[in-house]
Amino acid sequence: MPTKIICIANQKGGVGKTTTAVSLAHGLSQKGKRVLLVDLDPQGQSATALGHSPEPGVFYLLTMGTTPQESTFVQSWMRFSGREGLYYFPGDQQTMAAQTVLNAQDQPISAIRQSVSRFFKEELHYILFDTAPSVGGIQERAVWAADLVIVPTATEFLSADGVSKVLHMLSILQEKKNWHGNLLGILPTFFDEQTRESKATMDALRERFMTRILPPIHRATILRECAAEGRTIFEMDPLCRAAKEYQALTQLVMKY
Repeated sequence: MPTKIICIANQKGGVGKTTTAVSLAHGLSQKGKRVLLVDLDPQGQSATALGHSPEPGVFYLLTMGTTPQESTFVQSWMRFSGREGLYYFPGDQQTMAAQTVLNAQDQPISAIRQSVSRFFKEELHYILFDTAPSVGGIQERAVWAADLVIVPTATEFLSADGVSKVLHMLSILQEKKNWHGNLLGILPTFFDEQTRESKATMDALRERFMTRILPPIHRATILRECAAEGRTIFEMDPLCRAAKEYQALTQLVMKY
């Protein structure tokens, strides 16, 4: 099967993008898939969530060419997560500088897909992008590179506005930039049916976006503990509700 690229994106921060990217990446690898998680967020939290340190690999991925020598150097930054089938490409604060370089060089919308295409021959089943909440070049190119996009959104007031902005970006990329990917769905996060705000927001999301809404991820203290310990939800407690919800998301992704 050809390598499938999945982008986790939202223009708001604090909506569970990294948790979703890391959980989905590990979920897919546990299903026997070879997965590369690319950390396009300057905070470098994907590596941290996997128990490793941020590194400037993504800077080189996005700024170096595709000659054999350059590709060999870039590929040397690919890291093994310590989990079978799961690799990651680390980022750090230098990722911001890479965005500046991309824009200064007026790199095409296809730049990131071209950059990661060098990994297609690694027999990867999936490449996942964890993106920053800001718009400015990297997120648009990451979405354009993707076959599928997942939009996590916290179940709190004003969340629909952030989702609308992402969907607007997707429609522009389809109409004006010849993007051939698709929205897999909008993923409600931090859902708590005990609170009026969370329930009301969930109802509003379903009313506005209807079938695009995926089954929610409930608020869970253990998800915060995972990041602090550098372990995924499947390592912390594979039988808890959050793990089962991310298992369901993994199964859904594998159907596409």
